Amino acid sequence: IIDSAVMKGIRECIPLAPLHNPANITGIEACKEVMPNTPMVAVFDTAFHQTMPPKAYIYAVPYRWYTENKVRRYGFHGTSHKYIAKATAAFLGKPLSELNSITMHLGNGSSMSAVQNGKCIDTSMGLTPLEGLMMGTRCGSIDPAIVPFMMEKKGMTPQEADTVLNKQSGLLGICGTSDMRDVHANIEKGDEKAALAFKMLTRSIKKVLGSYFFLLGNVDSIVFTAGIGENDEFVREAVCEGLEPFGIKVDKKENHTRKPGARVISTPDSRIPVLIIPTNEELEIATTTMRIVEESQK
Repeated sequence: IIDSAVMKGIRECIPLAPLHNPANITGIEACKEVMPNTPMVAVFDTAFHQTMPPKAYIYAVPYRWYTENKVRRYGFHGTSHKYIAKATAAFLGKPLSELNSITMHLGNGSSMSAVQNGKCIDTSMGLTPLEGLMMGTRCGSIDPAIVPFMMEKKGMTPQEADTVLNKQSGLLGICGTSDMRDVHANIEKGDEKAALAFKMLTRSIKKVLGSYFFLLGNVDSIVFTAGIGENDEFVREAVCEGLEPFGIKVDKKENHTRKPGARVISTPDSRIPVLIIPTNEELEIATTTMRIVEESQK
């Protein structure tokens, strides 16, 4: 429930979310003025990832950066990952508390989460949404020394470097487009950079997928969701290619068939089911809001 303490917390977090928090504060204040007696709830995109242990969210930088400047892994797309965890458990007929799953939220912005016993133990995005997978316009994880190196070479300011990494990198930086439909069309035309970008993207997903198998030990399912995850059969096929020795077998015909709703795209003898589950972040936010309002009125 949004009260003065929550508003204070949101304001204190502006340095961590300079684009989002000021706009959200404006919206909250406007709603309070128009609907002063209506309860309001803040649902944070980072909340689902708060179950990560310190060994997952602390960076190997001076510890005082964490205590003094709040530098840590926060993770994003939390409402999506939470919704998918609950939907996956329901689809498999398992209690959420017993679910071990890997969620791949793939879109223009992409992230992955490792869910153990229904709770997030690791996620690919970090202090900001820039870390992790290669994305539409974001570079994902790179050698951090590249940043000061290129700032010196190009005479860039920190803000200019940040803009390049967030808005001019990823698929766009490699092949000139951030739209996967255009990437596929250009590959068909023989565009080698488009083909390279596709291979880089799917390889970055597969690398994190493999690491999460080792973190979890036992995996009940891997789940594709969001714009690319739900709709791009070529990305799904490339990510799962060669994983048969690990018990992951995708039914190519099923994978290339467009259908609505949650479904299995792995073969019946696949040891680990591969699922497509459409995400619904708006529903997750609404459900959370309703629950919190009801609890506050008891």
